[in-house]
Amino acid sequence: MKTTMDINCDMGESFGNWVMGDDKAMMSRITTANVACGFHASDPVTMIETVKLAKNNDVVIGSHPGLPDLLGFGRRAMNITPEDAYAYMIYQTGALDAALRTEGMRLHHIKPHGAFYSILKDNTEIASAVADAICALSTDPILYWPAPTSAALPSEAKKRGVRVVGEIYPDLQYAPDGTLIIQREKHVTDVSFASEQVELYVTSGSVKAVDGSLVELDAESICVHGDGPNAIEVTDAINNKLKDLNCDIKAIVA
Repeated sequence: MKTTMDINCDMGESFGNWVMGDDKAMMSRITTANVACGFHASDPVTMIETVKLAKNNDVVIGSHPGLPDLLGFGRRAMNITPEDAYAYMIYQTGALDAALRTEGMRLHHIKPHGAFYSILKDNTEIASAVADAICALSTDPILYWPAPTSAALPSEAKKRGVRVVGEIYPDLQYAPDGTLIIQREKHVTDVSFASEQVELYVTSGSVKAVDGSLVELDAESICVHGDGPNAIEVTDAINNKLKDLNCDIKAIVA
């Protein structure tokens, strides 16, 4: 039985006049924000406003670095080198860290986005470079990663003493091997399904796969996609379920 869970969400992904998700409403419902850093989404004003919004809601902030692909929202495959990956991490997270410092806040964690995450699942050489960057960016580094945390980057991070926080995704479905079934377009989430997945995980440490089998995962955080059509309703249901289970809702302590 889990006694404490964190709720995180990708935030600050708007760009100029183009708006992604309802950050203001979501921020009051979560404990941790993964903030876009300008490569796949966001701009300087959006980043600073997101940091201020998080501060006003007592939400901790991590960076959400992606590939340099605004048009494709960082979801298109790209050939990069380990040197590229290291520099992308330092450049993007450094920008967010500067914004955090102006508000008296500190970087909490790092969570790769989209196609960058996909590369870091399997490419050990690039994962090694990114793990080095994470260590260089923080004295108490934390990596957020979808459970199970056995892929290339979390493995390389653990070798370096980086704390890895696994996540479950109640607004997505799981394959029997524990991998997430990614939606190419956001769909309305079955609120009952999301709530039941959270209850199952908190009480048993497992989630239900599409074939009905149970998949054991190593997670401390629940990730909700804030750009889903009914994200607010889903997040409210998750909060209520955790409270019903007497499971505290708290950010991960670095």
